[in-house]
Amino acid sequence: MQIYTVRSGDSINALARRYGVTQNAIVTANQLDAPSNLVVGQTLVIPTEGTVHVIKPGDSLYGLSRQYGVSASAIQLANGITNPLDLQVGMSIIIPDEEKSIVEVAAYVDPLISGDQSARYVEEVGDYLTYVNIFSYHVKEDGSIEPIQNDEPIINAAYQKRVAPLMVLTNFTEGQFSREVATAILSDEAIQDKVLDEAIRIMKQKGYLGLDFDFEYLGAENRIPYVNFLKKAKARLKAEDERYILTVALAPKIRDDQVGVLYEGHDYQAIGEVVDFIFFMTYEWGWSGGPPRAVSPLNEVRKVMDYAMSRVPSDKIMMGMPLYGYDWTLPFVRGGKFAKSIGFVDAVDLARKYNQSIQYDTVAQSPFFRYRDEEGKEHEVWFEDARSLQAKFNLVKELGLRGFFYWVLAREAPQNWLLVDNNFVVNKII
Repeated sequence: MQIYTVRSGDSINALARRYGVTQNAIVTANQLDAPSNLVVGQTLVIPTEGTVHVIKPGDSLYGLSRQYGVSASAIQLANGITNPLDLQVGMSIIIPDEEKSIVEVAAYVDPLISGDQSARYVEEVGDYLTYVNIFSYHVKEDGSIEPIQNDEPIINAAYQKRVAPLMVLTNFTEGQFSREVATAILSDEAIQDKVLDEAIRIMKQKGYLGLDFDFEYLGAENRIPYVNFLKKAKARLKAEDERYILTVALAPKIRDDQVGVLYEGHDYQAIGEVVDFIFFMTYEWGWSGGPPRAVSPLNEVRKVMDYAMSRVPSDKIMMGMPLYGYDWTLPFVRGGKFAKSIGFVDAVDLARKYNQSIQYDTVAQSPFFRYRDEEGKEHEVWFEDARSLQAKFNLVKELGLRGFFYWVLAREAPQNWLLVDNNFVVNKII
């Protein structure tokens, strides 16, 4: 695939001729609703063999080799270059496809968000998934578990696509994560046994292949008890069936002593020694109740990954990626109107509707734009596109991680799945 950023005057017809593909191939790959009305700054994924690179001043085979992760000799051979020092500015060369990394890919699905479309989303993208994390079974203070209604269609869709369904357990109650619920569970062995008894019963009844604990806002007092609870869960699961998987979702930290109730209860190293692998939630820097910024800025994600790798083996690290963006109404007022969650396609449609060019923050590696609505209110939108997704995939490959995961399957993201297929071989465990 070739990632192309639309410029003023571009057309699908001209791009098709430039890259030697059909117009329909570009329209279909990107699911374009308005192919005759492209947005400046919009990214398109062009289905080509290899990548087309236009030589710029200062380019060399060595530099291109490092940039694309392909050997200089492979580039030279693919283009019939006899003299590697004779690269003419403006000439187009093909960068051959690199060998694909084998990774695991997961995605959360929340029936409260996607409703009766949840199973359909899994069916549509299941070829690109190893796991689907079904969110969530709420654990109560007394150890009982509030079930998800009608999760069977999602589980069935997962098995049809050879995707392993994971049962997500949370300390979620009355619309938020509860420190009190977590403390009640983690301070009482009998309640913990009740939780695990019920969870394993549901797993066996419905066909779940693993438990994914998403206990958040634990506070420092629960740091050690949480690790001990996970040890108990691991022993119970493996005694029941060696194939059962134990995972956790953890807040994005950059140091051991990071202050805050969200961070203090998560001990990366101790938890990493217990569980099979970890979902690191590297998103929500830009969040609905905060000021406008990139949801998952690459510079911040890298800091979390660097710290995580100092505490947890890379083959236990799953890096988080958002399948959504936000539309903030300006000026931002803390405690005021929350930003609206939008999909990637929605964001481009908004830019088109209000005749705005899409810009790109090279530090955060994220696209954004502003617009003024019919009431005269200014908005700022941050989302993900092919460039930002590819930058995150490059980080996964650079660090040699186990893989990555998404929050949340609820909106169309055609470019994402094309890029997954172009970059990786997705490991299937069933």
